[in-house]
Amino acid sequence: MEQRLKPMLLALAASGCLAFSLPTVAGERESLEQLRTTTLSLIELLVQEGVLSKDKAEAIVQQAESAKVQSAAADEAEPVTAGNGDKTVRVQYVPEHVKKEMREEIKQEVMAKLNYKAGERLGLPDWIDRIQWEGDMRLRYELDHFPDGNDPAFVFGTSETRNAELSNTDEERNRFRVRARLGAKLKLTDWLDGGIRMTTGKEDDPVSPNQTLETSDSKYSFALDRAYLRMTPVPWASVSGGRIENPYFSTDLVWDPDLAFDGAAAVFKPRFSDNWSVFGTLGAFILDEQQSSEDTDARDKWLFGAQAGLQWQSADRSSVKLGVALYDFKNVEGKPNPLLSPGLYDNTVLAFRSKGNSTFSIDPTNQCGNGGLCGLASEFRELNLTGQIDLATFSPVHVILTADYVKNLGFDESEIAARTGMPLGTYDEETEGYQVRLAVGMPEVKSRHDWQVFGAYKRLEADAVLDAFTDSDFNLGGTNAEGWIVGASYGLDKNTWLSARYFTSDEIIKWNQDTATLTGRKFGADVLLIDLNAKF
Repeated sequence: MEQRLKPMLLALAASGCLAFSLPTVAGERESLEQLRTTTLSLIELLVQEGVLSKDKAEAIVQQAESAKVQSAAADEAEPVTAGNGDKTVRVQYVPEHVKKEMREEIKQEVMAKLNYKAGERLGLPDWIDRIQWEGDMRLRYELDHFPDGNDPAFVFGTSETRNAELSNTDEERNRFRVRARLGAKLKLTDWLDGGIRMTTGKEDDPVSPNQTLETSDSKYSFALDRAYLRMTPVPWASVSGGRIENPYFSTDLVWDPDLAFDGAAAVFKPRFSDNWSVFGTLGAFILDEQQSSEDTDARDKWLFGAQAGLQWQSADRSSVKLGVALYDFKNVEGKPNPLLSPGLYDNTVLAFRSKGNSTFSIDPTNQCGNGGLCGLASEFRELNLTGQIDLATFSPVHVILTADYVKNLGFDESEIAARTGMPLGTYDEETEGYQVRLAVGMPEVKSRHDWQVFGAYKRLEADAVLDAFTDSDFNLGGTNAEGWIVGASYGLDKNTWLSARYFTSDEIIKWNQDTATLTGRKFGADVLLIDLNAKF
C-alpha cells in the first residue's frame, strides 16, 4: 500500500506546483494560499518517504517562488492609467483550454526535473517504464437498407466486367457488432521503438476489424494487426518495418482506415520555421507473397508508394496541408490460363477483392462468377492529390475542409484488350475519383462535451482505385459508386464518445452515346452506423 501511495503523492505535488508560479487576483488569493500550503506539506512528506531528495525539493520550491516574484514584478511594472488618473492593472484573459495545456506542460516539466522512474523508486523492473499500453472498444449498430429497383443478387455474380459476389441486394439487414483492440508501444532505445497490437475481425478480411454479435460464434477471433520496429536517427526522419499503420497523408477515398501495410516505409518531416514544413514518404509493401514453380508461374504482388507535400501553420494553429502521391501496384492484373496449361496463372487473381473493378475470366472454359476465377483487367498506377484547410479562428471549434482526387494512370485500353482477349470498347475508361468533406467542431472528440459534425460527397469510378482497399462502409465497400455521407460525434466523457454516420450511395450508371441507353447495373445501399467508442 505504501509503495502505491508514493507515485500518487508525487503526482499531486507536481500538479500543485502550478499554484506557486501563477499570479493571483483578490478572489483567488485565499484558495491558492491553501493550495500552496498543501503542496508544501506533500513535498515534505515525499522527502520523508525517500521518494524525493531534500535538495531537489528545495530547488523546486525556490524555482516556484522565483517565478512568483517575477510575475508579480511584471504586473507592477505595467500600470495602466485610466482617464481619471487612477492606476489599474491589465489582466489578460486566458481561455480554459489554454489553462489546461499550461497545467499539463508544467506537470510534465516538474516530473522530468524530478527524474521520476517507477523502476528506481519502487524497485520494479526497468522495462516497465518502456511500455505504454493502449486499447479501445467500439459497440456498433449497423442498418443496411437497399432501395427498390436493385438488380437481383445473382446478376452481380455473373458479370464479366463488374464481378462481385453479393448475396443480398434487396433485404434489409440489422447487425450488432463489436471491435476490440489492445496494443503496446515499446520504447527500446533513444532511437528505436516499436509496437504490437491485437484486434478482432475475420483473418481473411484486411479492411474490417468488426465482429458480428451472435451466439453461434462461440469464440471471437483476435489476431495481430500491428507488429513493427521504427528507427528515428534524427527527429525529422524515421524508418519503419513490419506491419505498420498507413504512413501516407490520405483519406478513405483510396485507403480504408483499418488497413495495415506490410513492408517498410521511410517518413521525412523537416521543419524550416515555426510556420512552414515539408513531408515525404517512401514505401514498399508486399500484398501477396507467392511461391513460384513451373506449374503456377506465380509472382509476388507489390505496392510501391511515394508522397511529397508541404504544410503551413499559423500562430493560432490554423493550417493548410497539401500532398501528392503515386501508388504503383505490381502484378495485380490477371493473366488468362492457356488451354493446355489450366491453372498456370490462377495466382494472378487477388486473394481479396470487394466489388467494382473491371474483371475477366482467366479460365476460358469456366466463366468468371460461375465458379471461374476473375482477374483484374487493368493495371493500377494511382495518382493521388490530397489537400486540407483547417481554420482554428474560432478555437476550440475548427472548420476543416478536406478534398481528395485520384486518377488511375495504369488503365490502357489496348493493353487490356490484348490481355483479356476482349474487343476494344468492352471496358470503358472509368478511372477517376474524388471526395470533398466539410467538418465543424473539435478536430478530435476526446473530452466531455467535445463535438463534431460533417458532411461529404464521394464519387469513385470503377477502376479509379483497387476495390479491395478503399472504404468498406461506403456502398458496402468497393468502387463504381457515388453518394453522400453525413455524421456527428459527441464526447460523453474523457476518451468516451458517441458517433453516428449515414451513407447513401448508388452505383455509377453512364449514358451510352452510341445506343442512347443507360449502361451498367442498378445497385444502391443506405448504411446507418451508430457507435459507442471508448479508449485508453
